[in-house]
Amino acid sequence: MTPEQVEAGQALYSRPFLAIYDWCALGLNCRYVWRCPSHHLLAHYNRHVSAYHLDVGVGTGHFLDKCTFPSTRLRLALMDLNLNCLDVAAKRVARHNPEVYRRNVLDPIEIDAPGFDSIAVLNVLHCLPGTMETKGVAFDHLKALLNPGGVLFGSTIVCRGVRMNPLATLVAWWNNRLGTMTNMEDDADGLRHALEQRFAETSVEVIGCEALFWAR
Repeated sequence: MTPEQVEAGQALYSRPFLAIYDWCALGLNCRYVWRCPSHHLLAHYNRHVSAYHLDVGVGTGHFLDKCTFPSTRLRLALMDLNLNCLDVAAKRVARHNPEVYRRNVLDPIEIDAPGFDSIAVLNVLHCLPGTMETKGVAFDHLKALLNPGGVLFGSTIVCRGVRMNPLATLVAWWNNRLGTMTNMEDDADGLRHALEQRFAETSVEVIGCEALFWAR
C-alpha cells in the first residue's frame, strides 16, 4: 500500500462532508444502502464502551455523543488521521475533555499515556487499503494500547458473502473506484480470521452489509 492510498481512504472527510455525515452516512446509507440502521451500531457501543475509552476513526463523534458510558468518571481519547474529524468530534464531546491523537493505525502507535479498557474502530477497516489480511496489522497496533482484559470492538462494511442490493453494489463500486473504500474482497470470514489470530475471544455478527465485531 502507498501513502497515496492511505490518504485517499480519509480524504473524503472534509468539513462540508462532515456537516452532512450523520444524515447521509449514518442515516440514509446505514438504513437503505448497507441495511444496518445505525441504532445497531449505537447498541454495539453501549454493550462494549468503558470508562477508559479510545475511539479510532471518530467521524463526527456521533456515537460518543449518543452512547451511554458506564461511569461519569470518564477518560476519553480520540484518534484519527484526518484533522477535520478530530476537530469536529473533539468539539462535539468537549464536555468529556478528550485526549486527541493524530495517528495512522497502519503504523505502530506510540502515545505517552496509560492504556484503555475499550477501543472502538467503527467503519474504519473498509477505508483502509489492502486486503483483510493486511489490514489486520491495525489490530496489532491497537491491541498494544489495550489494558489486560480490555475489549476492541467495531464494524466494517463487507462486500463478499452478503446480499447487496443494487444501490449497495453501485455505492460500493463507486467508493472503491475513488479509493475512499477498499473492501470489494472483504468478508466476515476474513475479518474473523484476522481477529482470531490475535485475540483469545472473538465475535463477528453480520447485519446487512455490516460486520459488527468484538475481541478481547
